[in-house]
Amino acid sequence: MTLELVLLALGIVTLWLLVLTGFFWRTLSHYNKLTKGVSEKSLKTVLEKLLKESALTAKDIEYLKDYCVRIEKNGLLHIQKVGLVRFNPFKDTGGDQSFVLSLIDGNDTGVIISGLYSRSGTRWYAKRVAGGKGVEHELTEEEKKALKEASST
Repeated sequence: MTLELVLLALGIVTLWLLVLTGFFWRTLSHYNKLTKGVSEKSLKTVLEKLLKESALTAKDIEYLKDYCVRIEKNGLLHIQKVGLVRFNPFKDTGGDQSFVLSLIDGNDTGVIISGLYSRSGTRWYAKRVAGGKGVEHELTEEEKKALKEASST
């Protein structure tokens, strides 16, 4: 009976040692992953390195946020909307050879260019637009149509 108890105890101890070895192995491999690339493998050094990298990452993220805001703000000033309307202003010419081209930014500010074709030549006109309306001159129906087409794109 004592031999059976000794063998049972020896089996339990062996099983317990295998379980502890598995836990130790997992912990050691995890620690080695944490300290990879660090010359001095102390927990303090690893944590200091992680904190330093975290601070640098936070600085980089803040810089990128500011940069994106500046790009978005500047992007409103670039031509974003284009409208083109062809029409025939004179009945004696055939086809819609005249046109109105509107080039508008994100604030509905820009320029409208009109090209009026006639048999004697083509005349070019440009009008400034601010807030979706003509600045110095009233907009014609075709120019308003081109502006509306640009705003819908």
